[in-house]
Amino acid sequence: MAFSSFGDWLGLLATTALAQELSGGNYQKATFAIAGVFIVRLLPAVLLGPLAGVIADRFDRRRLMIVCDLLRFALYLSIPLVGNYFWLYTATVLVESVTLFWSPAKEASVPNLVPKNKLESANQVTLLASYGTAPLAALVFSFLALVTRGLENYVPHRFGSSADLALYIDALSFLYTAFIVYQLKEIPKGPATKGAANENIGKALIEGFKFVNDSKVIRGLIFGMLGAFFAAGAVIGLARTFVGDLHAGDAAYGILFGAVFTGLALGISLGPKIFNQFSRRRLFGAALTISSAFLILLALISNLVLALFVTVLLGAFAGVSWVTGFTMLGLEVEDEVRGRTFAFVQSLIRISLVLVLAIAPVAAGAIGRHSFNVRGTVLAYNGAAFTMFFAGVIGVTVGIISYRQMRDRPTVSLWSDVLAAFRGELGAITGAVKTGIFISFEGGEGSGKSTQTKMLKEYLESIGEVVVLTREPGGTPLGIQLRKILLDNQTGHISPRAEALMYAADRANHVYSVIKPALDSGAVVITDRYLDSSIAYQGAGRILQPAEVARISRWATETLTPTLTVILDLPAEIGLGRLDSTDRLESEPLAFHERVRQEFLNLANVDPERYFVVDGKQSKTAIQAQIIERISTLPLLKVNQVAKKKK
Repeated sequence: MAFSSFGDWLGLLATTALAQELSGGNYQKATFAIAGVFIVRLLPAVLLGPLAGVIADRFDRRRLMIVCDLLRFALYLSIPLVGNYFWLYTATVLVESVTLFWSPAKEASVPNLVPKNKLESANQVTLLASYGTAPLAALVFSFLALVTRGLENYVPHRFGSSADLALYIDALSFLYTAFIVYQLKEIPKGPATKGAANENIGKALIEGFKFVNDSKVIRGLIFGMLGAFFAAGAVIGLARTFVGDLHAGDAAYGILFGAVFTGLALGISLGPKIFNQFSRRRLFGAALTISSAFLILLALISNLVLALFVTVLLGAFAGVSWVTGFTMLGLEVEDEVRGRTFAFVQSLIRISLVLVLAIAPVAAGAIGRHSFNVRGTVLAYNGAAFTMFFAGVIGVTVGIISYRQMRDRPTVSLWSDVLAAFRGELGAITGAVKTGIFISFEGGEGSGKSTQTKMLKEYLESIGEVVVLTREPGGTPLGIQLRKILLDNQTGHISPRAEALMYAADRANHVYSVIKPALDSGAVVITDRYLDSSIAYQGAGRILQPAEVARISRWATETLTPTLTVILDLPAEIGLGRLDSTDRLESEPLAFHERVRQEFLNLANVDPERYFVVDGKQSKTAIQAQIIERISTLPLLKVNQVAKKKK
């Protein structure tokens, strides 16, 4: 793959550069000619993409890949030998048609060759082989662009141009790939061994489309990928023109092209390691949004050096988005429909590229060249820059929509995750999805949590909700025993770390035996104290590192986060004054309880989307009214109420 991708990128650079040369300096003609090369390469996906995926699922995937590689070898070899434009475009269409059958067979085979926990690493290697060779191809192309004139003295131009040399290398790369795949006997045949070959093609296509439509995650992925490639198409289709607007030639075009894929390779290889604490679902949309924002910045830059730097960053975040998206596809899609699903995704991506490659040059050509005089400084912004700017705006919009649709913890803001990651508190959040609604109550001693949890339970049950009321510690038989040890004054002093671990043990069993089963059944779970109490009491109160205590609790709970956390805020002195008797924790000095109170407020400030702070000095009914008003805005509760009204 690495060798064949190198040849392919080299051929792509050569043909687009040739289209630029043939324009004769006409701005509109150059943009249309370059777009024509890309459109010809992508057009077969419009008709053959989904069909190719079904075939990848019906036949021996290894044999299919070998046949496709041999066909691509013959077609690429014929292009410079025939030597006319008609066959160039005809062969290109045929090559891309064959590639449509090869790609889903390869993509569907990878998840079967590695265990699921290694799939992301395998996808990194796959994407690096596909896109990481582009910088090398760009360097070689830039070198060929500089020395190709010297070859004319020894080889006829028809057979010795940089485009011809690239095509010869490209042809040999596919012959080599066919040989390698032939040797890989371990590649599974796929569903062909399970009777898929006898399946009706039309039925298989419909099932593939239905699977994509029924999966919210797959829909979000496809929508995001379409946005990513829409923005990428503007960069690819207008890169040569954009470089020309910066008064640079083919060598600079090769370097800019290489910068995109250098960044892409960095994002693919380093992104999963750097962002391993974030859930893949929210990372995908966030990375796409940031990448598109850099595209907007690139469009505003008129300096080649700065443009190269921004392009690397753009490619890096695009790489993070791509490897994350492909990994989720491999994990979410069953093997029986994986080939057609990958083909469906790739077809939509190619169709979006065809559209943007057709529209972008028209838009750029229509806008034309423009100069702006700003306080004596003349700034030249041409159609390519304007078009890239608007493509970036579209990419940002799609990224935000994709993020909001796919984020698995809608009550936790991205910014709070970023801050928590820097503090080391995320602990590899996987974003467990829960069906029910999880509400926790936190606050200092005497703040009225127990009273408000009971009042909320009564209210929710009055509107038809199934409610499970529990507490920590003491929500399970094990928790009752631990509560006696932790709160009994006769226990005496406990090591702060031992105390934190005991609370974590209670919480782990609590989530496993009470909270998670109730959430899975669709109930509303209300708990009097949860992990935030450990962060406040054992972290800030005991003067341990809150980040360390948070990591322990997140691991113990399998990162189960409340939908909403209500904090009843009350000065420690007032709260302690309400108590008739004191347990082991309540007997701690006033300074201890003030530190606890301040930590609760700190947590709420970091993530105001999840936390709701209520003044505990108010009356019970006033506090309840505010809590009910906030609870009524929860998305899942709204959905439940609508469903019940329909019934």
